[in-house]
Amino acid sequence: MTTPSHALSRRLLLGAGASLLAAPALRAQPAWPVRPIRWIINFPPGGAADTLSRVLAEQIGNRLGQPIVLENRVGAGGMVGADIVAKARGDAHVVMMSSGASHGTGPVLYSKVPYDALNDFTHLHLVGTFACVLAVNNDLPVRSVADFVALAKKQPISYGSGGNGTLNHLSGQLLARDAGITLEHVPYRGSAAAMTDTMGGQIPCLFESLPIILPHFQANRLRPIAVTGSERDPTLPDVPTFAEAGFPGVTTISWFGFSAAADIPDAVSDRWQAEIGGALKTDFVKDRFARIGVTPGTLDRAGYTALVRDELARWKPVIAAAGIKAD
Repeated sequence: MTTPSHALSRRLLLGAGASLLAAPALRAQPAWPVRPIRWIINFPPGGAADTLSRVLAEQIGNRLGQPIVLENRVGAGGMVGADIVAKARGDAHVVMMSSGASHGTGPVLYSKVPYDALNDFTHLHLVGTFACVLAVNNDLPVRSVADFVALAKKQPISYGSGGNGTLNHLSGQLLARDAGITLEHVPYRGSAAAMTDTMGGQIPCLFESLPIILPHFQANRLRPIAVTGSERDPTLPDVPTFAEAGFPGVTTISWFGFSAAADIPDAVSDRWQAEIGGALKTDFVKDRFARIGVTPGTLDRAGYTALVRDELARWKPVIAAAGIKAD
């Protein structure tokens, strides 16, 4: 069976080659930007969307000639922030860090979504991909997926995530389904709160994005059990994948991209595509991403738009079959 993650991996490989062959020539640039850029981060400070946005904004801010105002607007698995951008149709000064939560799984998980994940946006460039990690409180008597499943068969276990509709939320439900255990999801308003409560013992574990939780592993504040990637991550070489532990259905890849409102001028889209793509190739960004376990994205506007379309289609039957709902 082809998992959504395996299909996504193929899309990333194909898109990397296609972008080299089909990169559009820059058109004559309009008088833009003429005011500060409003960059919506649809998750709280300290999360993956926030971290990646700040790394990129630092690289491109000076080149645009206008300030970039980073604005955290959170809620509903990233959909509150995404809706702000969707409602700014035609405004070339409003952009966002889109994600699998706001434009992949969220529109399928939630019964009421205030925007069309494809038609209300101009998807400009894939920013990066990375795995999720199951992490436990150091006092929990669990050191492997087998230990975790055995404990969960004796008693229900709650797990945290940075919000409903995120891939971290979904990864836990996939494990519950495939292992035949009960996992109660505890949604938080962002990753920082979920990690704090796990370290403090208020909840025993959480699924979290590797870039955000890695420092807590390095400081021995939390214990990693398994990663959701198709391969072990270089930053955690001793931590197995769920597939290695016998649960290939829990193979997922988190992704973040860069999107603007729909109906912005083509020349502005070209400019953004060039700026984001160029920043992702700089040694500064590649180094910062490598430190936190993020693979820089190679998909341009066409490739990233196709990825969003494919992810919406791929997750819908998986979520329906598992009976997973966020509301």
